[in-house]
Amino acid sequence: MYLCTMKAVVDDKIPYIQGSIEKIADTVVYLPGNEIGAEDVRDADILIVRTRTRCDRNLLEGSRVQIIATATIGYDHIDTEYLQEAGIKWTNCPGCNATSVAQYIHSCLLLLKRERGFQLNQLTIGIVGVGHVGSAVQKAIAPLGVRILLNDPPRALKEKGESEIKFCNMQQIQDEADIITFHTPLIQTGDFPTYHLADETFFERLKKQPVLINSGRGEVVDNTTLLKAIEKKQVSEAIIDTWENEPHLNLSLLNKVYIGTPHIAGYSADGKANATRMSLEAICNHFGIEAEFHIEAPALPSTFIPDSDAEELSLQLYNPHHDSNRLKQHPENFEKLRGDYPLRREHL
Repeated sequence: MYLCTMKAVVDDKIPYIQGSIEKIADTVVYLPGNEIGAEDVRDADILIVRTRTRCDRNLLEGSRVQIIATATIGYDHIDTEYLQEAGIKWTNCPGCNATSVAQYIHSCLLLLKRERGFQLNQLTIGIVGVGHVGSAVQKAIAPLGVRILLNDPPRALKEKGESEIKFCNMQQIQDEADIITFHTPLIQTGDFPTYHLADETFFERLKKQPVLINSGRGEVVDNTTLLKAIEKKQVSEAIIDTWENEPHLNLSLLNKVYIGTPHIAGYSADGKANATRMSLEAICNHFGIEAEFHIEAPALPSTFIPDSDAEELSLQLYNPHHDSNRLKQHPENFEKLRGDYPLRREHL
């Protein structure tokens, strides 16, 4: 169903959207996300973006944009206060790529087992941030036999006395965890800020030289301090997917990490399809349009031959080393590696 004269501006790297957004908007303009400017959106009604488009007064003042859909879980790039002031609705896609990130963590653990000799069923893993993604990670790694500690102060406070989940404090994770993985949003202020949650004090309090994993928000881990922590052997390994100052990485840190990837933990085709579908559904709901599109991730090529071994199959479907090797060889291609990401499925 068309709404005549409706215009949408869309990040040209959002997958599986062409042919579907055209059923909603009469005019659709596709642009690189980091190049979308005020003139581009001045006469647009709909804006569909990813993290590379800063949605604030500079972009939107004087435009006729009614709704912004970011096809991402995170919304650090959305100036929510300005949008409220301007009467512009916005929506993100919570949980869209949670199982994709869980696949990333699961495969990283398998590599630690194979290449570093980790006996996973004898280890403790601390999950910091137990929302959609952290919960999916917990579910994915539990079959490996690991002991899991859950840390989420705002959720623990909200669910106090109501939840069966046993949350622990950060000190317990610093004392007991062999692996620590971060899945928090980026929160700058308030009672539970996460900006530089892993700072110098955090690393100094670690007891077990753990593996540190960050596939949440880059600024949750102080990258300069992490490099020092690796050099001081406060952590034994680092696996980093989200970085401070993307796409301008700390190259010394990139060269030190066990696995370093270009912010693609959530980039499975399944997660991307979910995000696109959720974004379009939100737009349809806003305008009272019946959703008349069908978005699914493409199938794996017919040449894919699944291994009978479950662990081998998991690494067939996704081996983080491939992404890490590409980034370490050409860190200057950070954005290109994200934008031209190959087909990756979470399952057959």
